[in-house]
Amino acid sequence: MLRSPLVYVCLFASAAGAAPVSPADVELFEKHVRPALSEHCWSCHGPKKQTAGLRLDSRAAILKGGESGPAVNESDPAKSLILSAIRQQGELKMPPKTKLLAVTIDALTEWVKRGAPWPDATAATDSSDRRKHWAFQPIGNPTPPVHADDRWSTSTIDRFIWSKLRDKGMSPSAAADKRTLIRRVTFDLTGLPPIPDEVDSFLADDSPEAYERLVARLIDSPAFGEHWARLWLDVARYADTKGYVFFEESNYPWAYTYRDYVIEAFNKDLPYNRFLFEQLAADRLVGDVGESRRPLRALGFLTVGGRFMNNTHDVIDDRIDVVMRGLMGLTVTCARCHDHKFDPIPSRDYYSLYGVFASSEEPTVYPLYEPPPRTEAYASFAKELAARERKLREFVQKKKGELAAGARKRAAEYLLAAHANRGKPGQEDFMLIADGTDLNPKMAIRWQAFLERMRKGRDPVFAAWARFADLPDAEFAEKAAGVPLGDVHPLVRRAFRAPPRSLAEVANTYSALLNEADSRQAAAVLAGGPASVRIDPVEADLWAIVRDPDYPPNVTVSDYGDLDLLPDRPSQDELKKLRAEVEQWRATGPGAPPRAMALLDSPHPVTPRVFQRGNPYNLGPVVPRQFPECLSGPSRKPFTDGSGRLELARTIVDSKNPLTARVLVNRVWQSLFGRGIVTTPGDFGLRGDPPTHPELLDHLATMFVADGWSVKLLVKRIVLSATYRQRSDDRPEYAKLDPDNALLWKMNRRRLGFEPMRDSLLAVAGRLDRAVGGPSVQNFLAANATRRTLYAHLDRLNVPGVYRTFDYPSPDATSPQRAQTTVPPQALFLMNHPFVAECAKNLVRRPDVAGQSDSNRKLDRIYGILYGRAPTDRERALAAEVLADDPANGWPRFAHALLMTNEFLFVD
Repeated sequence: MLRSPLVYVCLFASAAGAAPVSPADVELFEKHVRPALSEHCWSCHGPKKQTAGLRLDSRAAILKGGESGPAVNESDPAKSLILSAIRQQGELKMPPKTKLLAVTIDALTEWVKRGAPWPDATAATDSSDRRKHWAFQPIGNPTPPVHADDRWSTSTIDRFIWSKLRDKGMSPSAAADKRTLIRRVTFDLTGLPPIPDEVDSFLADDSPEAYERLVARLIDSPAFGEHWARLWLDVARYADTKGYVFFEESNYPWAYTYRDYVIEAFNKDLPYNRFLFEQLAADRLVGDVGESRRPLRALGFLTVGGRFMNNTHDVIDDRIDVVMRGLMGLTVTCARCHDHKFDPIPSRDYYSLYGVFASSEEPTVYPLYEPPPRTEAYASFAKELAARERKLREFVQKKKGELAAGARKRAAEYLLAAHANRGKPGQEDFMLIADGTDLNPKMAIRWQAFLERMRKGRDPVFAAWARFADLPDAEFAEKAAGVPLGDVHPLVRRAFRAPPRSLAEVANTYSALLNEADSRQAAAVLAGGPASVRIDPVEADLWAIVRDPDYPPNVTVSDYGDLDLLPDRPSQDELKKLRAEVEQWRATGPGAPPRAMALLDSPHPVTPRVFQRGNPYNLGPVVPRQFPECLSGPSRKPFTDGSGRLELARTIVDSKNPLTARVLVNRVWQSLFGRGIVTTPGDFGLRGDPPTHPELLDHLATMFVADGWSVKLLVKRIVLSATYRQRSDDRPEYAKLDPDNALLWKMNRRRLGFEPMRDSLLAVAGRLDRAVGGPSVQNFLAANATRRTLYAHLDRLNVPGVYRTFDYPSPDATSPQRAQTTVPPQALFLMNHPFVAECAKNLVRRPDVAGQSDSNRKLDRIYGILYGRAPTDRERALAAEVLADDPANGWPRFAHALLMTNEFLFVD
């Protein structure tokens, strides 16, 4: 499945006079389309060669086409020639010798569907100029402007807003009434509607501190952490499953422990710098036992993403993206295949970060984050778990023994197979299936890598093999006698006193030599050690080889087994079965304690190399693990502490980092106003929108850091401002001057997101379960589903259609903001779904509603619950009309209609 971010608001010009290209189009093109065209197409259809008159290195050339016509059909993209060619569905099959990977075909199909957008690379400025971009400059601390005629401002925020409005000859809107304000701030801080008693209490409080007390109460509510956690989980691309994976359990049984960590962090106002620190490197901050291990749950930020068929490179790319785009608004992953086309981020910097995550590994068994309970249930659980693990371990060890024995016994066959695979594309990242009687494909790859190492190291034992293997098959017997063997190991030279007649004979000779050395070593071990066996000193070299951990038969297999070393289906099926028995018991067995989806530093950190054009088999220069230069400067120092995640975390939360605080402040502002100061919250680079109020952004970022990185204080500072408390009424004369309300001359009216909408339906129906935390729940739209939507089980491979209907972002990648569409299925859901109808019935059944014998009082109560006000005379007349028309079902019908109104579904 193609991974792409949310389409941002900002648009910019593309090549060839085409429609504007969005940042999402740029990412799709630069990460998937350009590399595919470069690798597979441009050699025959590029600037040097145009087979059949076709060029594919510009949008204009693609639309012009060649002898067969345009490559892309603009009026009907699905019928584009390029698509039928890459799908190899007609006479024209491209590339001619092979077929593209499915993910590449999907990417090109999506690109054509979007109109084949082609970003104009010439728009990129010089690298030195790009480093002068506003977002890469230190955060300033501008003085809030002061104007003698400002009678409106109540905070420094307001003074920045007032000044901009004043410059345009505009003025802010009047303050919203108290009834509107309590509904607005309650939704914005908790994601839930206010209850009637809270509304009445606030309206009755005439003191100047009433609103501030309301805000303080809401910030202290447990619902605050739940609501803001849901917003953060978009950034963290949270889901309860791995996506598409081979031969393994797809669920993340402990994903919810990360979600609960986020809720707790927001509720206790964990400083944001510590919040990020723990999500990147909690394993380096905790002890071995006790309460201090609870932050391990935070590492789910890195590990809860998709697994992309367990392609290591895609998993690491996803982790780089969630860190750099999610936390700092930088599209670093655009530099995976080439230097970033717009921002000053070379591929070298991408692979510096790649090395950090390639040097981190997930433990086979996730750790406990608190001591297990001393109960009989846990003791019984642990006993059964040990039994299942032992059964799995015994099976794996048995298969390992068979694998090693086969690799030794059939060494000659493996040598010939490795020779046959020379020069062919690498297969390390593919699951290879074979009959149980065939050679093991992964073992053949191990032999191939081993022989290549021997060749490059000019090992004297395998020097003869390398020379014989270079002879042409047809002339082997003729030329074998001329192969020089003077510098070859004595035992090998002796074995080839008579020239071999074929490479198969060479392979059999090597097999005999190695297995004899192996047998003598095994005999020495049984007899008490090498000292007990007298051997020729020259044989020690062969002993060293067969003891080498990289010698193919000396394969290491984890206790949980490695599927790719068991190529036959029966063995894989048995291993999967035994694994599932262990994992299911560990996750769901009675008494099973929860675990943290942790990440640990590898014992041997990777020294990364650039993958030329993103190809891991085309290695470029070595690069150190370090932070991007555009943020840390030319004097940056490489990471040397383990994987480097701890140093990466320190650099990200450093108060001198120009992006971290700005991005978070912008995200909070966006959540409260429906629009960020920077309207491209996932791209603060050169292709992102500039801030509408740059001084305000820096002022808030400065205050945020000075306040100890407190999110609650930041939220409080914003919602107490006069800017936030404005009315949302339209003002036609201002709408012409500033149609997007970028200058904030009013408050933005906003539709409830899917989660607040569903939670509100449950809340007004009196059915909302307000328990905080715990495992995710299935069937969130069932009649008995009462948990907040935050706790719904989310399958990233099968996101429910209703989520998509209401603009829920894809959990395949970090999502900096949600789109907002208005489409018919949204209304149809509210009109026809049984969940909504049941909420309407439960609203009428509420004791405080059903207990009212007088129809007018019952209607008053319903309106108070839904809108925080009494019904108008017109609304009373409508209710009476519905009740008279259908006395038996009138109340549920009328309540259902009220749940579909804009007043219920929007916040002024």
